[in-house]
Amino acid sequence: MIPIQVSIYGLFDSHYWTSYRFTHVSGSNICTSRGVSTCRQCLAIHPSCAWCFKEEFGQGGSSVSRCDLKQNLLDGGCTKGGLEFPFSSLSVQENTPLSDKASGAADDVTQIRPQKLSLTLRPDDARRFTVTVKQVEDYPVDLYYLMDLSYSMKDDLARLRSLGNQLAAAMGRTTSNLRMGFGAFVDKPLSPYMYTYPEEAISNPCHGIQTRCLPQFGYKHVLSLTKQVERFTEEVAKQQVSRNRDSPEGGFDAVIQAVVCKDKIGWRTDASHLLVFTTDATTHVALDGRLAGLVQPNDGQCHIGRDNNYDKSSTLDYPSLALITEKMSENNINLIFAVTNNVMPLYQNYSQLIPGTTVGTLSDDSGNVIQLILDAYERIRSKVELELLGVPEELALSFNATCLNGELIQGLKSCSGLKIGDTVSFSVEARLRGCPKEKNRTFTIKPVGFKDALEVTVHFACGCDCEATAQPESPLCNQGNGTYECGVCQCHPGRLGDRCECADGDYRPSDQGNCSPKPEDPICGGRGNCVCGQCSCHTSGFGKVWGKYCECDDFNCLRFKGEICSGHGKCDCGFCKCGSDWMGENCNCTTRTDTCMSSMGLLCSGRGQCVCGACECTQPGAYGATCERCPTCPDACSIKKECVECQHFKRGRLFEEKSCARICRDEIQKSPIADTNIIHPNPHLSPSLFPALSCFLLSLSDCPKGPDILVVLMAVAGAILFLGLAGLLIWKLLVTVHDRREFAKFEEERAKAKWDTANNPLYKGATTTFTNVTYRGNS
Repeated sequence: MIPIQVSIYGLFDSHYWTSYRFTHVSGSNICTSRGVSTCRQCLAIHPSCAWCFKEEFGQGGSSVSRCDLKQNLLDGGCTKGGLEFPFSSLSVQENTPLSDKASGAADDVTQIRPQKLSLTLRPDDARRFTVTVKQVEDYPVDLYYLMDLSYSMKDDLARLRSLGNQLAAAMGRTTSNLRMGFGAFVDKPLSPYMYTYPEEAISNPCHGIQTRCLPQFGYKHVLSLTKQVERFTEEVAKQQVSRNRDSPEGGFDAVIQAVVCKDKIGWRTDASHLLVFTTDATTHVALDGRLAGLVQPNDGQCHIGRDNNYDKSSTLDYPSLALITEKMSENNINLIFAVTNNVMPLYQNYSQLIPGTTVGTLSDDSGNVIQLILDAYERIRSKVELELLGVPEELALSFNATCLNGELIQGLKSCSGLKIGDTVSFSVEARLRGCPKEKNRTFTIKPVGFKDALEVTVHFACGCDCEATAQPESPLCNQGNGTYECGVCQCHPGRLGDRCECADGDYRPSDQGNCSPKPEDPICGGRGNCVCGQCSCHTSGFGKVWGKYCECDDFNCLRFKGEICSGHGKCDCGFCKCGSDWMGENCNCTTRTDTCMSSMGLLCSGRGQCVCGACECTQPGAYGATCERCPTCPDACSIKKECVECQHFKRGRLFEEKSCARICRDEIQKSPIADTNIIHPNPHLSPSLFPALSCFLLSLSDCPKGPDILVVLMAVAGAILFLGLAGLLIWKLLVTVHDRREFAKFEEERAKAKWDTANNPLYKGATTTFTNVTYRGNS
């Protein structure tokens, strides 16, 4: 086994090079080892293989096969004009520069380039090209307001009547070319969805609650898109609610009609299309119509009658999510679910299944609907996501995104956190995994919700030009015993030989030397008979056997879990030819990357590589099925903390240096989710930590403001003073109590003491009395 390497170069934009590695097998290369006998089979082996259709090639003892590497064929005597060697190529057919601003009109606005490409691909070959997308400023907007008019939405309708002018004024800050329309829905006017008893309930569904309302209807188109805002307000003011019986509504019937009835609604080709869907209840989906006996699936066609009502409401089933997704993509509609909190989880699940959809929480009376629409439109405009339409099964596409700050993200076909006017690019690799029946196919790559698209025409280089000059029953094939095609005879059944000169029953022992590669090898590898110097291979119960020496078959290939080529490819002369989305020696390695996508839409959370459909984490500390867990990795919010402070709180280092606009290109969006359980050391910032590139600022209504520093200092000082005084008072109290106890004890002991009274013999009084003996009294 001696490896050699040959390179074929394909160049486009970023100097994309493709190299192929070949392996010698028993002295031959991959082109000569497969035992092919036609030009088409040769080209399907590998992009490096060429075929020589020159009639005299191989004559005169030349041992070079007609299917070989190009240089080998030239060295063997084939001329360049006698070669079939198509090569993959790419040409740009339309490449109009991107527009900077729409100026309220979009007739000549370009948001994606290039617009047309032509690809020529050989089997198992690839070419790479770049798609650039830009969100232009002041792009026209069509806004169609689709409202649930069941009885529970009565207060919402009353509120909307006063919001028409405010909604137009708010949207006018994003575009100078706005048109608004209005439609309403309830549910199918059939039992069990409507009240049928008593009879009065048919004309007045509110009969049971002692009031009047409109008869139940499925969907009615009220106002086509118009620039006259006062018309919107007038028509909304005329509307009245109705009432249905069951909890879910028939909103998806209304959605599909509002999407496909372009002429009735008035959708412009060159505008952003916003369909606002407001409800406070769940909605019926496909197959729910069988409860009313409706078995005919929704056909996705427009059925709005002259009275502007949906006239197939009682005939067709509800549409499926797949049908809604298909029609929204075809008509470039962005759906905004404005729903109440009780049904928010359901519509969030819907939004994950329907591309181009956003969800917002509607207040009980729809008072926040204007801000909700503005936020949803901002989220739509801040994201670019590519969608694919009409891609052949045999063509495998892979994407790499270059979003903000020139950062390359592998396996991603969307960018978020964009500002209007930002430009992003996607590197797309197209690889042909097989040969379709058609010679060419056209598919489309377009951003979700955009009218602009890239049209790619792929020419499948699976056949040979020399096939067009084939000669049926040619004299060159032993007087018409075969078709002369691309330099060789394709013999009729029962005929053999280079020129179909032999029949199955012919036998000449002298020709047996041509039926084995070496004299010591068994004739035809022991799997066939040598007839007219050519091997006639035996049939096998395991599969087909073929080749010059019967060396090829379709059952001796590598197996995986007991299946040939893992069940994902075909065995071709000992080699597995993998089907679409599979690769590897035994086709057990998938090329799909959807299983590696994290919940945030990043390939392996931006921390690893997708290998065979599984993430291999490359960033230290990352683990998990999609490398979503990484305790030691810096999170997006920690990295972007300074930008959050600068953009939302007008403070911090970047704000002081006036470098916020230059550094903080990916604006941090405020999330509509109010999560009161998030705690962050900074009382002003509550970032929700999502993997890799996403960070949202959550506004938490129950988070108290930070304490006043002066108050804290005074409180601390007061507490210290109070504790000191309290300590002194307690000490004084204890001392006083102790003294009083000691004095009382002394008094008590003194009272108990008893003493005898006597004069001190040594004591001499202070006065002494003497008697004058000579004194005799008065004379």
